[in-house]
Parts: sequence; C-alpha cells; structure tokens
Amino acid sequence: MHTIVLSDVTKAYKMGTLEVPALRGVSFTIDRGEYVAIMGPSGSGKSTLMNLIGCLDRPTTGRYVLDGVEVGTLDDNALAQIRLKKLGFVFQGFNLLARTNAIKNVALPLFYAGRPLRERDRTAERILAEVGLADRGSHKPSELSGGQQQRVAIARALVNDPAVLLADEPTGNLDSTTSEEIMALFRQLNASGRTIIMVTHDPEVARHAARVIRLLDGEVVSDGPAGALEKAGNVPLAARAPAEG
Repeated sequence: MHTIVLSDVTKAYKMGTLEVPALRGVSFTIDRGEYVAIMGPSGSGKSTLMNLIGCLDRPTTGRYVLDGVEVGTLDDNALAQIRLKKLGFVFQGFNLLARTNAIKNVALPLFYAGRPLRERDRTAERILAEVGLADRGSHKPSELSGGQQQRVAIARALVNDPAVLLADEPTGNLDSTTSEEIMALFRQLNASGRTIIMVTHDPEVARHAARVIRLLDGEVVSDGPAGALEKAGNVPLAARAPAEG
C-alpha cells in the first residue's frame, strides 16, 4: 500500500510581486515500510518537500495523499491532527525540553493527544527501552550525550505509532561514531516495519537508506536504489556540500 503519493506537486512562494518556484511538478510514491533518503544541494527544494510531506505546508498545485488522506484540502486544525497521529519528526537540533526528563519529553505528543498520565509515562518508558535508553528515563537532556538526546527525540517521534517517521538531517549535530549508532537504530526501526523518510546532504548518510530521491532546482532528477550512489558521477559536487535546502 502507498503510504505517500505525490502527483505533480508544485510549491511557489511570493516575494513581493515575484513568485519564486521551490518545487516544480514533483511526483513519486513511497510504500509502507520503505526507507527513503531525500538529497539535494542548497536551494534544491528538499526542505520545502519535507515541509509538505510533514503537513507543515500545503502544495500550491498538485495532489498529496498521506496514508489514504488527501491532505492538500485540509484546514489547519485537521493538518495538526494529521501531524499528531500519522507523523513523527526527528530534527537535527533534537528540540527537547531542557528542564524536562526523558520520559516527559517522549510523552509530550501523548499529552497533546489527551492520553491519561499513567498511560503516557508507561508508553514513554516502553519506547525509551526500544531505543536503548531504558535506564535514562529520569535524566534531563543536559545529563545525556548527543547520541542519547537524539535517541530520546526518536522515541518521542515514535510514541504515537506514526505511519511515517520524518528525519531532517538527523546526524547533523553528531560525531561520526554516534552518527553510525543512530543510523543503525534507523535500520532497526525500518526492519521492524517503520516507514522512514530522511532528508540529508550527506551521501554517506543517504547510503543507509534503501532508496534515494535526488532533487535539483525543485525537480526530481533521480530516484532509485541507494547503491547507485556508489557509481562515479551519480552525486553532484553541490550535493556533497553541508548545506540546507
């Protein structure tokens, strides 16, 4: 079953009297259980695409269907519910509450979903154990390493059992060893059936995915197995630069 369907999606932003295109007719499907990396140089449209997939923005034209729901026509409240119930977000900067321990950070989406306190904490403890932090629930972010903070952020993204896990440069603030640990966790989550979509500028990180979609100037220029990145010339020099898009 298709979890995500994009059909001829465009996105343009108004800058004064000008209309600046960010996405130009993007179309692809992502099936349940896929692990997909989205790559592209700065200005390629990958951040805009992630915002659309994450229901943080709407297409200018085209159609976007997420887990059977056409989201382009939904109002802000309905989009918020889609984000809460169907999407989990992992960010480069972790975005954890500094004065709150790991259990409460992970349980935050359940609070917004109106779940009872005991259920929230019990579920958060279970998900923390799944990401290897069973003994860190009472620790605040400042008492955790960068890799542990990212694991807490991943647990928070998973706590509502979302249809899709979205990761935006998830290893950007981590050293190479810790990055490998986080990528191993993503592979484990994907092997258990999770759909993962990851935005990255780094070919080494993208190779951990099964499929890579590359953007350039708002268009999909390639879409295929991550192994294709091994072939000489498949990754433009611009895509190797550590830049946001």
